[in-house]
Amino acid sequence: MPTGLPKDPMLLLSVVNTKLRDYYPALDALCEDMGADRDEIIDTLREIGYEYDEGRKQFV
Repeated sequence: MPTGLPKDPMLLLSVVNTKLRDYYPALDALCEDMGADRDEIIDTLREIGYEYDEGRKQFV
């Protein structure tokens, strides 16, 4: 996982959803700003049962 984002999937979920809710308009903006790999985040969170909802701009 990129620097600045946690490796633990549950903590990653919390951090990403909080950042999306409070600071970023979409996952792409968060990834660009944090230097993160969008697909890696999606795959990591999918492994624990969460999918990215584009409409809600959150992992649910």
